[in-house]
Amino acid sequence: MSRHLEVAIFVWYTTVLLVSAKPKQNVVKSYSELHKCELSEELKTEIASYDSVVNDIIDFAVSGPFKGRAYSELERFIDTFGPRVSGSEVLERAIDHVINITRAEDVKDVYTEEVEVPHWVRGHESAELLEPRRKSLSLLGLGTSVATAPDGVTAEAIVVHSFDELDAMDNDKVKGKIVVYDQPYVSYGDTVRYRSQGASKAAAKGAVAALIRTIAPFSIYSPHTGMQRYSDNVTKIPTACITLEDADFLGRLYRNKEKIVIKLVMSSTMDTKTSRNTLIDVKGTQHPEKLVIVSGHIDSWDVGTGAMDDGGGMIVSWAVPIILKELNLRPKRTIRSIFWTGEELGLVGAFAYAKKHKVENDNINFVMESDEGTFKPLGLTVGGSQHARCIVAEVLKLFSSINATALVEEESPGSDIVALVSQGVPGAGLLNANEKYFWFHHSEGDTMNVENAEELDLCAAFWTAVAYVIADMSVDIPRK
Repeated sequence: MSRHLEVAIFVWYTTVLLVSAKPKQNVVKSYSELHKCELSEELKTEIASYDSVVNDIIDFAVSGPFKGRAYSELERFIDTFGPRVSGSEVLERAIDHVINITRAEDVKDVYTEEVEVPHWVRGHESAELLEPRRKSLSLLGLGTSVATAPDGVTAEAIVVHSFDELDAMDNDKVKGKIVVYDQPYVSYGDTVRYRSQGASKAAAKGAVAALIRTIAPFSIYSPHTGMQRYSDNVTKIPTACITLEDADFLGRLYRNKEKIVIKLVMSSTMDTKTSRNTLIDVKGTQHPEKLVIVSGHIDSWDVGTGAMDDGGGMIVSWAVPIILKELNLRPKRTIRSIFWTGEELGLVGAFAYAKKHKVENDNINFVMESDEGTFKPLGLTVGGSQHARCIVAEVLKLFSSINATALVEEESPGSDIVALVSQGVPGAGLLNANEKYFWFHHSEGDTMNVENAEELDLCAAFWTAVAYVIADMSVDIPRK
């Protein structure tokens, strides 16, 4: 793996997963009043004047000609291609498909940019408890995990509930063992560090493998995969997530002083391939050089079908230029839809875009990403200055008819957009009723059954209308 990808992955885990993925607390529906926003009456009147066009967009998408279109396009996309792993041929065919259906709508300004992405391929995986009784353990190897030897690893296991508990152990107690993490689930943002760092911390104390209690609040015996990163100067050991049920079971055995022996077999390969970011522009009428970006990622993990993560986010961002063309709406600034590649293995497409377009950063007025579900829209999580949030809060007042007026402060409101937001670009993530998102996230359960046609319509309408208003109004969203 290149140093660039290592840095991208590090930034992802230290900046996004541990910050933006925390539960959305303190949803504020009267942000302007709470923060005493001081916007001019002229600006508030101007924003309020978009009420008619916002309602036109909502009507078109929710009850008009576009009704059900987002769901039907997502259904065709997911059922045709299934999982779309970074660096795979099926991902590239899926990208071609999105380009083709966009051009079929007579949207001409569609292009791609090549990106070198990691290509990690899961092979055969199995885990079996040998002592104190025999039992198969369901597992999913974690992204970039090394393989075991062909005949696997058979070793005694120890169970810990926290990094502090592991750190307190003598290295001799850990050396040569399989470390099983049975950490409690607090929130995704708080708990995902066990997935991302568990193997490295175990290896630093001499462990031969690491098994992590899956990072989810709920399970029907379902492991969840995800990205992990090996620290520098530690031996790379195989690592996988196991189910909540098995992790708790092993924890009970260990607590009762039973000897635990596990045989783990994992095969995987890792190389790099060429993929593409996909861009669609709706050129601005007065300031075409200025950009409002809407986005989602097109790749997925190799389990489930990636319908929720992030097929829904990609399809509502695809809907934006299609809806605007159908309604003959062109804003003053350019709206750019981006479908990021290589997100799951380190935000690679997003970092490549930020690097390639660095000279344009000053012209990015606002960047939006949907990557935590496309359930019923509630509003936006917004990063940027308080003045920027005040303006966005005023825009959100236009969405009272669909109850999507909430604004939550979030320094890192999205995964892929962290590369731009960290450079001062104001941005937002889709705030939606995603309480069960992490039940299905990165698991075999991420299928079309999780999606809802009416909620996708609402998200497409909301996403399009927010982008249009911000791209068309007279003032730029101020930076910090």
